[in-house]
Amino acid sequence: MTRAGLAPRVAAVRRFNRCYTRQLGLLNEGFLESPFSLTQVRILYELAHGQGSTATDLVDVLGLDPGYLSRTLKGLARQGLVARERSASDGRRAHLSLSRKGKQRFALLEARQRREVAVLLTRLPPGQQARLVDGMRTVESALGGRTEPGGAPYRLRRPRPGDMGWVIHRHGALYAQEYGWNAEFEALVAEIVVRFMRNYDPRRERCWIAEREGAIAGFVFLVKKSATVAQLRMLIVEPWARGLRLGKRLVHECTVFARARGYRKITLWTQRNLLAARDIYRKEGYRLAHSARHHSFGHDLVEEVWDLEL
Repeated sequence: MTRAGLAPRVAAVRRFNRCYTRQLGLLNEGFLESPFSLTQVRILYELAHGQGSTATDLVDVLGLDPGYLSRTLKGLARQGLVARERSASDGRRAHLSLSRKGKQRFALLEARQRREVAVLLTRLPPGQQARLVDGMRTVESALGGRTEPGGAPYRLRRPRPGDMGWVIHRHGALYAQEYGWNAEFEALVAEIVVRFMRNYDPRRERCWIAEREGAIAGFVFLVKKSATVAQLRMLIVEPWARGLRLGKRLVHECTVFARARGYRKITLWTQRNLLAARDIYRKEGYRLAHSARHHSFGHDLVEEVWDLEL
């Protein structure tokens, strides 16, 4: 990308930074009007939620300069908030934890922060809340953010009004972003979705929407192709939700449903370059039945038909 093309993106990131630092009150001298800086609060958070943290662990997690971290930890220790315990196996290392006073002070801070964020979210309708959380997860994933330990698991649900438009939108946007496919693909998805909605047979067809913390994390469809054959269609896992084995779960739900409804086979149509999806199908027991070269969605592709005998 040229410098001229990068410039508006740099400006957009800086604008976003200015917005969230103002909204979350990060420009104030003390975090949430407390005597602690944002760095101190982040250290307290890691010690409150970590297990046997050391200074080295904190350097790795927070990306802080070791000297700066050492000075900050000493200041927190002088306030009676952080306790040190020498390692029994290595006298050069010390395990860090919150003291009783530190736990009490941090609990008050965390409760207040949760209230502040709740107030921020309740200003938005539920749909905008979900989009906001989804966007934050996308940013976190793109910048290499780590998954919080013990995070809320995803849940599977039936589609609600508005979900089908989201299915079309995400196919168009995600496949354009990751594979460069043009609007022909989005049009194909729209046709499939409209056909599903108009001819939906709840006894033999199903759509699963995966949701995590109010945001749609993925989805898949199983539709009736014939009396004995079902077709798996439109599997997507959002980039921020990859690594949760969600794709495997969605594909397996199709298998369980199809068997329960008396189908003898599930078939699906995919492209050879969709490597992650192909790997999920293979591990579920699907076998490649047919492949052919074609030109679609603005690219030369190899289509594949995979079958699962039930």
